[in-house]
Parts: sequence; C-alpha cells; structure tokens
Amino acid sequence: MNDFDWIAFVSERFPELIQRLNEHLLLTGVSTGLAVVIGLPIGLLAFRYLWLRSTIMGLVGMLQTIPSLAMLVMLLALFQKIGTLPALISLTLYALLPIVRNTLTGLQGVAPAVMEAARGLGMNRFQQLWMVRLPLAMPVILAGIRTAAVVGVGIATLAAFIGAGGLGQFINRGLSLSNTPLILLGAIPAALLALLVDFAIGWLGKILDSTQTPASQRKTVGVVAGVLALLVAGLAVFNSVSQAGNTQGVIRIGSKQFSEQLILGEMMAQLIEANTDLRVEKKFNLGGTLITHGALINREIDLYPEYTGTALSVMLKMDPITDSEESFRVVRQGYQEKFNVVWLDSLGFNNTYALAVRQADAKKNGWSNISDLAVPASQLSVGLPAEFTEREDGYPNFKKTYFDFGEERDLFSALMYEAVAKSQVDAIFAYSTDGRIKANNLLLLKDDKGFFPVYTCAPVIRQQVLDEHPELTGILTSLAGALDEDTMMALNYDVDLNQRSPAVVAKEFLEKKGLLP
Repeated sequence: MNDFDWIAFVSERFPELIQRLNEHLLLTGVSTGLAVVIGLPIGLLAFRYLWLRSTIMGLVGMLQTIPSLAMLVMLLALFQKIGTLPALISLTLYALLPIVRNTLTGLQGVAPAVMEAARGLGMNRFQQLWMVRLPLAMPVILAGIRTAAVVGVGIATLAAFIGAGGLGQFINRGLSLSNTPLILLGAIPAALLALLVDFAIGWLGKILDSTQTPASQRKTVGVVAGVLALLVAGLAVFNSVSQAGNTQGVIRIGSKQFSEQLILGEMMAQLIEANTDLRVEKKFNLGGTLITHGALINREIDLYPEYTGTALSVMLKMDPITDSEESFRVVRQGYQEKFNVVWLDSLGFNNTYALAVRQADAKKNGWSNISDLAVPASQLSVGLPAEFTEREDGYPNFKKTYFDFGEERDLFSALMYEAVAKSQVDAIFAYSTDGRIKANNLLLLKDDKGFFPVYTCAPVIRQQVLDEHPELTGILTSLAGALDEDTMMALNYDVDLNQRSPAVVAKEFLEKKGLLP
C-alpha cells in the first residue's frame, strides 16, 4: 500500500466515483426528506394524543431493532425487486425514530409559561402550534433530522448489496476482491459526506438560533427546504439522464459477490459490446443466489453466470446429481419449463465446494481425504461462506454424510482464506477454482464419499432477451468450453492476489483466445 499510486487509481475511477456519489446523495437525501415528511406528523400525533404516544414510539422504536441488512433483504423479498425502491423504504424507516422522538421532545420542551402567554394573546391551537411551539422546538427537531441524515449516509452503503448503487458499491466490490483501495474509495467519501451533512444541518440550526422571530425562522426553513428540494431534483434528473438511452438496446448483466463472477460477467459484457451495437449495463455484486436469480426472474437483469449444483438445490429444490452431463440436462430443462430461462452451453469448468486445510497441517497429520478429519473434527474449527450454512447441498447435509466440526464460523468469502491462513480456523469450505487456495498454501481434501455435486458454470439468460436478440446465443456460446478449472483458478488468482481489475483480466483472456475483434 505504501507504493500504491492513489492519484492514478482515483483518476481512473473518478467518473464512476461521481456517479456513485450522486446515487448516494439521492438515496440519503430522498429517504431523509421522506422521513421528515412522515416523521413530523407522527411526532405531532404522539404529542397531541397521549393515548397514542406509547404505541407510536414503540412501533417506531421497533424498526430500529431490525438489523439494516435484514431490513433490506425483507423488503427485497416483499417487493420482489432489487434496486432503489427497497433501499429507499429501508432508509426512510430507519430515519423515522430520531425525527419522531426529537419532534415529540421538542414540542414537550416548550415552557408552559410561553404557551400560557400565547393563549392569553388569543391564539387558537393551530396558531399556538404553528407560530410558537414549532419554532421554539425547531432546534431539537433539527437535531433529530441531523442524526437521521448522518446515520442514513452510513446505512446507505449497504444498499449496494441489493443493486441500489451508491458508494457502498466500491466497498462491496472491494470486500469481494479483498481489495483495500476499493474499500477505501467507498468508505472515505462516505465518511466525508457524513461529516458534510452533519456540518450543513448544524449550520442551519445556528442560523435558526440567531433568527429572532418565528416568522423569519419559518422563512429560513422554507428557503433551505426549497434549495434542498431543487438539489435533490437536480441530482435525480442528472442521474436519470446519465443512465438514459435506448432501453430497448440495453443488456443488463448481473453477478454474485465474488471474483469469479465478476470476471465472467466482464467477459460476457465485453463480448456483447465488441460484437453488437447493444449497450451493456453491469449490475454486479448483487449478493447471493436468491437475490441474483430473483433479479433475473423479475426482469431487472437479463443474464448472469450460474452453476448447476446451485441451480439444482437452491432454485429447483432437487437432489444433487454427481454426473455433470445429467446435471446440466436436468437444470437446462427445469429452468426452461419453470422460469422461461435458457442455459447456454457450459463454459467448461466445475467450481464445486471443497474442504481446504493448510498444507502443513495435512502433511503433519497425514490428511488427504475428508474422512481423515473424522476423529479430530470435534477439536477443529471451520469457516463457512454464508450460503453454505443453509443450503441442502451445504453444511447441514455435509454433517450427515461426514461429521460435525467442533466450532463453526460464518465468514464472508473474501475473509475465509485469510482466516485459515492465519490459523484463526482450521479448515474452510472453499471454492475449488479459487486462486487464493494456491496463494495461501492450502490443500483441497478429496471428497472420498462423493458428497459435493458438480457445479458446472454457464451463462443463464431470459428467453425473451434471446428472442429479441438472437445473435447473443452465438456470441456467448463462443465462450463454451473455453475455461477449465486450472485456467479459472489462474484468472481468479490474478484478481484476488495480484489485485488486478476483473475487466482487465477478462479482456486479456478474451484477446488471448482470439474472441475479441
């Protein structure tokens, strides 16, 4: 990192940085604005009706107890749609508590003597609220909005997990690639943005404090609100214009959250861009299988690379098949009938799960097969990728076939290899084509009981897209059989360990194969 050229790195990615910053501002600005519009009336209701107060505050407080990522996934399942909508709803719900609570606190904090004077002047309830109580409560209300906005900037980084963009896109991608500069490219601007938002709302509070009359306070708030509304509208227009174009000529390619998927997604994107006039929109790092598959079925992406073993167990709910040709035939037929999705020809490699241990430990203990760990397993710890802990072809049935480890740790895939290399766990369930296996001196133990099914990889694409663009079949089929396990591992190694861009690695491979014109 000491010799890293930050200027060149940021300069290269500056256009995308501006785009992600715009998306982040939109997510935070719109969600905070909606929370203000919703939260202020709720706070007023809680103040006005004592019998409703505990119920309102309980419900709003309950929203804060739901983990932010869980909220995003719940809304994703509810709306069956990736992207901005579930992210905005989630951020708005999270912003409600500080706004509602501070509105109630601010209104309650107005001195009774002041309100008695207002009544003595002949003001009705509405006039008391609008001309006296709200202006005096405004600093406390602004403090709640300030808290909501700053927290929203941070939580908005998670929106990238469901394809809503923002600065979290860099963080998500960096975690997937174990790329610290990418993580910092998202984290540092997000932190600076939070500080800027905090300063701006604090500055507004000082202006209101120095304003003498309630009328001038309301005028100041109105002017600032108008400017912010124009800013958010301008960002929305800019964002929509920047993404505008002939939507009929756009192919949206998705991917899951690890290097291999990013490389394959780039390969498909570059082949399509080089051989057609279609514009490619990349929706990478969408999270796990269910999110990516859901995006395909809901027409939010058009194609992505998938694996037969995953398709069988997760989407088709079928038993694993160890024969690669039979597995591919069943998956191809099942997806066509159930989802109207086409499996194109196999890319040529099988990326199955495998149990990996440190080579030094394997040599010391004479481990070569998975069954060799049966006796010491209760004293060993294992790292598992998130999906593997729940899937039918994952850890639950692995324990029935082999044994149970003494300690299990759910780990992000990018962290598993570091954990086993540093002896923080004794074994991991790795991906057999992962370049970090070689880099961390790991050994894949032989699956002597034939538990792991084949995971043949191929592009999956919606039938409707192929009907509209039949040329895509030939273009994407040019990748058929082009990759074997060793080649895919080498490409993954180049991205994960040499910190090279998946786009560059994909381009070099395609050029070497003569697939790019």
